[in-house]
Amino acid sequence: MPDTAPSPAIDPPAPTTHQAAAPPTALTLEERLTLVNMEMTARLNEAAVAHAVNTAHIPIEPVDLADVVTVPLTPTLQPPASYPTPVAALLQRAHHRLLTGGWCSGALVDEDGAHCMIGAIRIEARGDSGLEADAASVLLDAIRRTFGEHVDSVPSFNDAHGSGRVPMRMLDQAVGLADARGL
Repeated sequence: MPDTAPSPAIDPPAPTTHQAAAPPTALTLEERLTLVNMEMTARLNEAAVAHAVNTAHIPIEPVDLADVVTVPLTPTLQPPASYPTPVAALLQRAHHRLLTGGWCSGALVDEDGAHCMIGAIRIEARGDSGLEADAASVLLDAIRRTFGEHVDSVPSFNDAHGSGRVPMRMLDQAVGLADARGL
């Protein structure tokens, strides 16, 4: 028989006093944005250094300010060459008046001096009521070609818009229509 010696007693492991780690908390939006901002700043700084290193060998000549062409910040709008036909030329002048003097609705001329479509035509017609009527008729035709026959009049079309973009575009189209008709 084999000699069986009693095995030494194994002591159970001593209890540990480690505390379980707390689960990670989610970052707030502000914390995430701050981290992304820091990362992007580091990337941009690294790119700036790389750009400076890559372009350091490029010679730079000083700029002579006399060679710099200067223009006014707000160039003056010069009237375009006039159309040979009287109605087209009138509509073109009215369009230019709206470009330079401003557009308004609800009045022929507002307190700032801006004109509506008919007000610009009237002022540019210089008292020629027949020319003014012909121009208004061509303008109404141009409006109806684009927006349909339900448009009653030029003033109602003008006043139906909150900005001068569409009315001025229609005035410009009327110039081409009057020229094509030989008016």
